[in-house]
Amino acid sequence: MIDKNNAIEAAKKRVKELKGYYRHILVFVVINGFLYLLKIGAMNSLLPEAFPKESYFYDWINANIIIWGLILVVHTLIIFRDKFTFVKKWEERQIQKYMDEDREQTNKYK
Repeated sequence: MIDKNNAIEAAKKRVKELKGYYRHILVFVVINGFLYLLKIGAMNSLLPEAFPKESYFYDWINANIIIWGLILVVHTLIIFRDKFTFVKKWEERQIQKYMDEDREQTNKYK
């Protein structure tokens, strides 16, 4: 029964992580889509007269998309960490390598 409870809690945690990840993607697309439309001038007719409409005013949007995109990539790597088996295999190889080196060092002095 305890294992089943642990499995349920782990599944709930995973679903919560995925939900947050998908929400992150949605917010990224909506906000950066809006900002990009603002930058290309597609929304100029909706803006007040005093609002700056020159394209150079919105040059920061490209940097925002790139930085936020990199953060989203990191979030993706964290969420799908179990899918990247090459990292686990590399860790196992490194552990085995250091264990073999230690064994060689101890056998060297016997």
